Amino acid sequence: MNVDEPGRGGAQGIGMTSARTRERLVQRLAASGIGNEAVLERIRSVPRHLFIDEALASRAYEDSALPIGQGQTISQPYIVALMTQALLVNGVTRRLGKVLEVGTGCGYQTAVLAPLVGQLYTIERIAGLQRAARQRLQALGFGNIRFRHGDGFEGWPGRAPFDGILVAAAPAEVPSALLDQLAPEGRLVMPVGPAGGQELLRITRTATGFDRERLCSVTFVPLVEGKG
Repeated sequence: MNVDEPGRGGAQGIGMTSARTRERLVQRLAASGIGNEAVLERIRSVPRHLFIDEALASRAYEDSALPIGQGQTISQPYIVALMTQALLVNGVTRRLGKVLEVGTGCGYQTAVLAPLVGQLYTIERIAGLQRAARQRLQALGFGNIRFRHGDGFEGWPGRAPFDGILVAAAPAEVPSALLDQLAPEGRLVMPVGPAGGQELLRITRTATGFDRERLCSVTFVPLVEGKG
C-alpha cells in the first residue's frame, strides 16, 4: 500500500477525506460523549480513508461501519473512540504500558490506539487481513506494534500480562485466557453476546476477582476460533 496514492490524496486527504471532513466527524463524536482529547486527536489525525477500499473512500469519515472484505468490517469511528477511551480512562491516570488487541482487521483501531500506549500487540486470525494491516501500519510509520497471525481466543500468553486488552469481535462469553492474561488492575474492553444481543463490557481485574461494567449495546462480527 502506498500512503501517498494520488486518488486518495495521500494521508492528508482531499475532498471528502480532507481535514475539514475529519473535523466534522470529531465534533460529532465529542457531542456524543467522547471527552478524551487524546482519543479525539487520534480520530482527527488517523487517515481512515487509507484503511478501506478506494471505492468507499468518500464515506471514510461517516460515523458508520464499512466492509473491508473477508466478511469483516471496519468499526464505526464512535465505537473505536468509545472503546479506546474506555480502555484508557478508569479513574487511573497512569499510561498503559503493554496492551493486547484481538482482531487487527484493517488496522484502523490499531492506528488509533498505538500512540496512546507503550507497546501494542495485535492478533488477527485471517492471514490476508493480517498481512495487509502490517504493511499499511508500517508504511504509516508505526514502530511500537507487534503483529501475530493467530487465534484471538488464546490471546498472546508469551507476552502476558497486559495492562489492557481490547477485542474487536464478539464471543458468546468472555474467553478465560484473556482474563488470565490481564495484569493486576488491567482492563479488558470487548463486546460479548450473540448477534442482536451484544453488550460492550469493561472488565477490570481487582485483588479479589473481576469487576464488570456494561457500557452500551453494540453490533460486532463474531469472534471465531482458529486461524484462517
